[in-house]
Amino acid sequence: MKVSTEWQHDLTFVGKTESGQTVTMDGDGKYPSPMQLVLMAIGGCSSIDVVMILQKGRQDIVTCTCDVTSERAESDPKVFTKIHAHYKIAGNQLKQTQVERACTLSLDKYCSVAMMLNKSVEITHSYEIIEL
Repeated sequence: MKVSTEWQHDLTFVGKTESGQTVTMDGDGKYPSPMQLVLMAIGGCSSIDVVMILQKGRQDIVTCTCDVTSERAESDPKVFTKIHAHYKIAGNQLKQTQVERACTLSLDKYCSVAMMLNKSVEITHSYEIIEL
């Protein structure tokens, strides 16, 4: 895997993947910051796992949203100290035990982003099931 970042102007950069996909980021608040992208990465990575696990468990999942909140150190380099992922999973007759298992397995075993961060950051999760 390889990516590149290219300075555009001010504190704005464009990240580009090997396949040509791009994302704009900056340090001025016009675009997501690199740290916000890390939170999006953990939300996206773990949500992929959750959806796959629930689908393999024959759960009728319709939507999955992950709201990620964090706390950061007050002094530079202002690393994350806590991250919390809250999953909102909607579907038909979802089993609470399977939803809990999917969220836990993702953050404790499968999500590579969480695995890289959990050695230095406290990562917690919660979920709510929305019955359709």
